[in-house]
Amino acid sequence: MEKLEAKILIVDDDKDILLAAKLFLKQHIAIVHTETNPENIPDLVKNENYDLILLDMNFTPDATSGKEGFHWMNKILEIDKTAAVILITGYGDIELAVQGIKEGATNFLLKPWENKKLLATITATLNLRKSKVELEDLKSKQKVLIADSDQAYSNLIGQSAPMQKVLNTVQKVAVTDANVLILGENGTGKELIARAIHRASRRKDEVFISVDLGAISETLFESELFGFKKGAFTDAKEDRAGRFEAANKGTIFLDEIGNLSFALQSKLLSVLQNRTVVRLGTNKEIPINVRLICATNMPLYQMVTENKFRQDLLYRINTVEIPLPPLRERVDDIGLLVDHFLEIYCKKYKMPVKRLNQSTQKRLEMHNWPGNIRELQHAIERAVIMSESNILEPTDFFIAQNDEESKEERLPTNMNLEETEKMLIRKVIDKHGGNISKAAKELGLTRASLYRRIEKYGL
Repeated sequence: MEKLEAKILIVDDDKDILLAAKLFLKQHIAIVHTETNPENIPDLVKNENYDLILLDMNFTPDATSGKEGFHWMNKILEIDKTAAVILITGYGDIELAVQGIKEGATNFLLKPWENKKLLATITATLNLRKSKVELEDLKSKQKVLIADSDQAYSNLIGQSAPMQKVLNTVQKVAVTDANVLILGENGTGKELIARAIHRASRRKDEVFISVDLGAISETLFESELFGFKKGAFTDAKEDRAGRFEAANKGTIFLDEIGNLSFALQSKLLSVLQNRTVVRLGTNKEIPINVRLICATNMPLYQMVTENKFRQDLLYRINTVEIPLPPLRERVDDIGLLVDHFLEIYCKKYKMPVKRLNQSTQKRLEMHNWPGNIRELQHAIERAVIMSESNILEPTDFFIAQNDEESKEERLPTNMNLEETEKMLIRKVIDKHGGNISKAAKELGLTRASLYRRIEKYGL
């Protein structure tokens, strides 16, 4: 019979018991150590990696309380919280056994024992300990992965008024468990905000699962989000949990939720209402406990009026809404973002620190940035790689030739005053998304004056 690859320690003041146990167990266990003096237990546990410790409960003559066993068991668990301890005693006290298990023992054994019973108890306990160690290892790795993942999303940069408003909302909502809907154009940092909410929440030590709904086909939606049972479909070769199960006790971030078809919206709504998922191929409901954060760049309210998005689903996901401003509305943050990305990419490509001159800074601030922060990030990375100077010039960014607003700024010389005013008003109104109050304020006009000009120029 092949021996179990394990190292065990037996602590008992009865030398005859130790000898008999060692002679028997050496036939089945790779390494068996024995000890008669419990005072040596701390040093032994610190210096050796035991898979299992069999510990007598009474070392003082005529003692039957088990207090000594509990004392030394607690010492063992202080040193190694994953230690597997089997308490052994000559007194069949059930209450003592229950107390031992409650205080951290893995199992309980009465002496005199049958060798068959001894081996079965040790084998079962070793298997349990292995599972316990694997679980602790997984938890440790999960914490590392969470920390690494958060590191990539750790910087919320913004001193502008629009971003301060966002950060204030994040701070308020994070400590609750409210569902959050993040609205914003592509590249504005929606996942960054979602992760910031998770990091500041009570679930911060649990997993954050990000799901790009725009990248999941309709046929794979249920299997990806809700999981499946082996044999549920052709390629289902094993049971697999879905994203909601994987996110249990943590946060699930559903990006691009506006891309879901009406039919899939109904399935998602059912899960959110019932707080359960059913894996494909089963009828069993699995409870889920997740914090829900959704995001989209699509006009959900308009889609509701057009019957393209379920109103009840919208109400379910938008307990708190966080609209993210596009980069063109937070120009004050461009300098901070540029410095941040320059530091990252100069370090990544092992280059001297590069900086912008004033004309380059002004040019970047004038650009419309339709791709928002993501576009700025890519532009900085490319400039760091391609520029041969430590001072970046406007030409290092290659944005002017494709910049529609810069074309408008280069006014034709044959334009008269009225044509210039008309173009400027149209540009400012577009900049503020049709908000007349904001446009009037930037132009230095009253709302009434701006309305007269709009009517005059047919805007």
